[in-house]
Amino acid sequence: MSAIDDLIAQVTDEKLRALLQREADKLKKGKKFGLVFEPHLPERALLHGVPVRVGSKIVPSVDNASDGAMKALWRVVKIEGEKAICVPEMAAEGRKNARKEKEIPLPPPEARSFALNEVVAVAEFGEAIYPCLQRIDAIQNAPESALWHTLIEAENYHALQTLLWLYEGQVDCIYIDPPYNTRAKDWKYNNDYVDPSDAWRHSKWLAMMERRLKLAKRLLNPRDSVLIVTIDEKEYLHLGCLLEELFPEARMQMVSSVISRQGATRQMQFGRVDEYIYFLEFGDCAVQGLDLSDEWRMNANDSRTLRLLWQPLLRGAKNGRRQYSPGCFYPIYISEDGSRFVEIGDALPLETDRRDIPDRKGAITLWPIRQDGSEGVWSCSPKTLRDLQKKGYVHIGKVRNGHAALTYLKKGNIRKVEDGSFKIEGYNADGSIISTNEYREIIPGTQWRILAHDASRYGTNLLNSIIGNRFVYPKSLYAVHDALRFFVANKPNALILDFFAGSGTTLHAANLLNAADGGQRRCILVTNNEVSADEEKALRADGHKPGDEEWEALGIARHVTWPRTVCSIRGENVRGEPLAGQYLGTERDMAAGFAANAIYFKLGFLDKTSVALGRQFAALLPLLWLKAGAAGECPTLDGAAPLPPMLLYPANRFAVLLDEKHYAAFRSELAQQPAIDTLYFVTDSEKAFQNMAEGLRCRAAFQLYRDYLENFRINVERTA
Repeated sequence: MSAIDDLIAQVTDEKLRALLQREADKLKKGKKFGLVFEPHLPERALLHGVPVRVGSKIVPSVDNASDGAMKALWRVVKIEGEKAICVPEMAAEGRKNARKEKEIPLPPPEARSFALNEVVAVAEFGEAIYPCLQRIDAIQNAPESALWHTLIEAENYHALQTLLWLYEGQVDCIYIDPPYNTRAKDWKYNNDYVDPSDAWRHSKWLAMMERRLKLAKRLLNPRDSVLIVTIDEKEYLHLGCLLEELFPEARMQMVSSVISRQGATRQMQFGRVDEYIYFLEFGDCAVQGLDLSDEWRMNANDSRTLRLLWQPLLRGAKNGRRQYSPGCFYPIYISEDGSRFVEIGDALPLETDRRDIPDRKGAITLWPIRQDGSEGVWSCSPKTLRDLQKKGYVHIGKVRNGHAALTYLKKGNIRKVEDGSFKIEGYNADGSIISTNEYREIIPGTQWRILAHDASRYGTNLLNSIIGNRFVYPKSLYAVHDALRFFVANKPNALILDFFAGSGTTLHAANLLNAADGGQRRCILVTNNEVSADEEKALRADGHKPGDEEWEALGIARHVTWPRTVCSIRGENVRGEPLAGQYLGTERDMAAGFAANAIYFKLGFLDKTSVALGRQFAALLPLLWLKAGAAGECPTLDGAAPLPPMLLYPANRFAVLLDEKHYAAFRSELAQQPAIDTLYFVTDSEKAFQNMAEGLRCRAAFQLYRDYLENFRINVERTA
């Protein structure tokens, strides 16, 4: 039934459309569990900027056409000067199918003329379109850093399919704040605002979410990752059922978070003070205990006061015997009074008897001997232990009878030392650190009543102080920061994705996390460039349409998300004035900005034939840069200049062989560039590609352009 509704909307004859709709309405009276739901025809891809040619599918981009004409698809059959002569797409398809079957004569379809500058090309779901990334702008506030965040202006479904080739199974955290489906001007389906009285409004929203969540599932690292989704009471029940259906392997919890203590007034109803957050954990992912304020202690199910924990260096596990880990069996020499390390020896081969190794004069030799007298192993290799000892993370206990126990700090405690949770107060004689302060580790309950999560004060007011009154209902910066922190505090190199980016709070929060602990977490934002309903009305009244510079300049990506990103990194508002105040819970001035870099792309589309012939390499270069890890500033090429036989980008850690005849020289050049670990080969031969890749033994190798054409059919639904 939902598909029938979608098709009826494309009928251009108003009288026929009304009759069909009336009959369809009678059929959809029945509901299941109070919800009218069926899969809907997928959204169309509007290809702004793509030339309209004979054979193109188009929709009008102006509102002076009838409602049916606006929703209908048209096929261009002829171009006369600045006019496109079109027929309804359903009629064109019907004639084509009739010719295929029995050559049934059909009446000629009703043609219609549209001005070329008043139509936009369309790709329907199932038709391949080939993406590229067009650089719009960049901000570099840390030239010495290889870390780059990314903003992609695009319809997020197509951006997600593009990201699949780049990062399938690699994303550590996805945080999304999708449209809440609360009012007529909340979100669009097929470029139309969804009417709150539409019987399919929940169904359309769920269909929209389902397609994107299926792609999100493929992007998440199944071994250790988290999906975080915020929602309010309008769709939380439906969303919960959808999440359970799509992610049966995940551990799911829902948190209620107070975002407005005053509450949103509802006539004759309880005022809404909270919203809901779904957390879905995959693989080994788990909530991390954090050093939190007393606000978080309500219903905390795990609250501990911790001191720095020194662990025995002698491995105590059942497999902690020499024969299982010979690389961790080696002598450690300490001074006779136990005040210092003399030397950390090398690992002994299994066939070597430790008693054949001479002692050092004036030193005690320590071996990993277990309580039963058998040979055990130390908990780390000689190289690792030397590094830990230099940093003060290994300690010598009291010497008794020519022996001393050794202890060391594991990664979790080291991280808390290096992020400042445990303060270094001094050093022992053996070089080990002294830290006596306490660290409070809290895992809170499912009711969050945190003042810093107030969306008005730390969302709207904060954003207004940066870019002015350009966006309604932004999230509190600290609400997003805290939600992320429970899962990526222990992942300083996490890849974070937000494909409903809105004002860009997630990237701002990622920078705040990195500033606190020196992390290199990278954030990818995806948002369209839609204008608000009021702005759209005013722009159309002035004769503007999507694609016009006046229209695009007011879109969310260009007018909100990117300015916030630039300003927060620079530490100034859109007027160039220093930001006032400090970030909560830190001593960091907002005016200090962040040591971070970010680049802004718009998703564009290429001609398949040109790609296959290698004429679009310059347009593909940003995608290759992202796939190689987005290290260093994105390189550029003059698309009109002849291409060299090879390109090497050591600062970006990738290289491209464009002419396989130069393979020997390419290999020689790579030998001088150890930082390069991702390679691209332009070759039509699968065998040649395999031979070249195997000969270089790089971390990752890809065959262009075949790899692009097969993987970047982004408008086609593919299974894993």
